[in-house]
Amino acid sequence: MITDGRADGSMLTLSGLRAGYGGKPVLQGVELTVERGTIAAVIGRNGVGKSTLMKTLIGLLPAMDGTVSFEGRDMRALKPHQRAHLGIGYVPEERGIFSTLTVEENLTLPPVIAKGGMSLAEIYQLFPNLEERRKSPGTKLSGGEQQMLAMARILRTGARLLLLDEPTEGLAPVIIQRIGEVLQTLKQRGMTILLVEQNFRFASKVADRFYVVDHGQVIDTFDVADLPGRMSMLNEALGV
Repeated sequence: MITDGRADGSMLTLSGLRAGYGGKPVLQGVELTVERGTIAAVIGRNGVGKSTLMKTLIGLLPAMDGTVSFEGRDMRALKPHQRAHLGIGYVPEERGIFSTLTVEENLTLPPVIAKGGMSLAEIYQLFPNLEERRKSPGTKLSGGEQQMLAMARILRTGARLLLLDEPTEGLAPVIIQRIGEVLQTLKQRGMTILLVEQNFRFASKVADRFYVVDHGQVIDTFDVADLPGRMSMLNEALGV
């Protein structure tokens, strides 16, 4: 599944990206690069443009200006389904599962649209609790189980770049820890991951690189090794 796991170049590159709603930009010239086989975290307070960034990357919002490239290919003119066919998967904050279908029906519904999609057996190995609940409808799942199902559905499609919007929002600490373990496993298998998070404690345990966003701009970027020296700036930027 996925790739050979090499971190040998950029998979996603944004330059001067401006996007927003009703002609009013929320993103103000975002610069961001996600290296192949790594986990990058976009962090910031509520309302600074993190979800707008995700919607622009997947094609739900048009870019007003700047470039968005995936493996060197300009994506600005591509529709969401065309970006999915390139190998980009998106798990929105609201998760997007079919609540009236069972777990297994949710997993078999998405088409495999790119090479390398995970089999049901691989999914159940990664998410054992989903196998236990495979006959349960989405309405009977906990918030954590719904989040895992939403991630699993995208992994079935063959995505190589996984976009996660606030994956730990409202979840219990034990579930957050499990999601972190899953992301590390996916990284080991070659998946590239970009997540937006308010939960900095979680992000600090899984991410290789951080992008701090405020007022629609990336105000700082650094690797996990540089984290200790950035704490005072982070406390101010995140309001903690």
